[in-house]
Amino acid sequence: MRIGMMVDSYKPYISGITNYVEVNKQYLEKAGHEVFVFTFGDLEYEDNEPNIIRSRGLPLADTGFYLSMRYSRQAKKMLQTMDIVHVHHPFLSGRLALRYCRPAAIPIVFTNHTRYDLYAQAYLPLMPDEVSVGLLQSYMPPFCKAVDLVITPSAGMANVLRELKVEGDIEIVPNGVDLTSFQTATPLARESFGYKPDDILIIYSGRIALEKNLPFLIESLNGISKAIPNVHLLLIGGGVQQYEEEIRALVEAQDNARNIHMTGRVPYDQLPAYLAMCDIFATASITEVHPLSVIEAMGAGLPIMGIESVGVGDTVQDGVTGFLTTNDMPAFTAKLTRLCLDPDLRRQMSRSARKASSVYAIERTTSLMLKQYERLVSGEIPRKSNLNTRLREIMERFLTS
Repeated sequence: MRIGMMVDSYKPYISGITNYVEVNKQYLEKAGHEVFVFTFGDLEYEDNEPNIIRSRGLPLADTGFYLSMRYSRQAKKMLQTMDIVHVHHPFLSGRLALRYCRPAAIPIVFTNHTRYDLYAQAYLPLMPDEVSVGLLQSYMPPFCKAVDLVITPSAGMANVLRELKVEGDIEIVPNGVDLTSFQTATPLARESFGYKPDDILIIYSGRIALEKNLPFLIESLNGISKAIPNVHLLLIGGGVQQYEEEIRALVEAQDNARNIHMTGRVPYDQLPAYLAMCDIFATASITEVHPLSVIEAMGAGLPIMGIESVGVGDTVQDGVTGFLTTNDMPAFTAKLTRLCLDPDLRRQMSRSARKASSVYAIERTTSLMLKQYERLVSGEIPRKSNLNTRLREIMERFLTS
């Protein structure tokens, strides 16, 4: 099959979706399929993988995102040769999928990776929740109805879509991770960071972004380090420069600033060694849909400390592969303190986490996704084509011409 992945942003921008598309592409190619990534960005950027089709866009500051309402003529022509397209963002890429692929009778798959309701609350704090939810309830149901197959990586996200009034079938297919490198990683030398063998290392890896709730995590560590002086926090990742600077300033203002180490971005192939060096993975994010960073940490054998929410709550089994709490500082800090103080519990949870991570092995999840593609291409899943869809296509052509 010729498979088109449609994303609003791709490398060099790093995110869970970027990592998922890259790894999934590799395994689909190993299975003998041709996979193309359609995105926006700098046309001069040199990719280290084949079949990345970029269209010019307007850069949005230093976010890594580019804004455009259309593909280049060459990209559109290439897109319309696909056997199936898989959309990973519903707004820009999603609308273009309907506009370009529906007239060519190309089946469209959409995976909802993101809690757009919570992102609106984080980035548009002055907008009432009723307005942001109302906008999503106006957009998501007709969009999901127009595509041929809706997929979510977790049961919790499927429930969120139902709350947004999305009807019809929703398939649950986890996003996969290439676990081999995480399961076999050799730890980095603690001494190179100035840590001692008996120090307790808590690690967070992911974007340094507003929705990741990092001030909560930093404040929690501040409380723990007063009782356990040899506990340390590593923050691995990057983000928008302004927010990174705000987090650095927050860290420097802490009484325990020496216990917090921000590494910035690290090459992805080095991440397993960082995880293997540490004792606990912690996240305070409540905006996840399918947290790849949590799954990677589980593959490396780390117990997880998180907040009960969609995504994290779907992945972590409280008391078995880690701890979950409500979004409450004292409760979170108390359970994280217990993990720090109980090495036997950490070892037990480590074994359970590593075993549980196998469900998300890329070989398994790619196979599940490929079966969905084959069902669509073979016609087992009926294609969407109706008057309303055709009218929307005509209107979109008119408005963007």
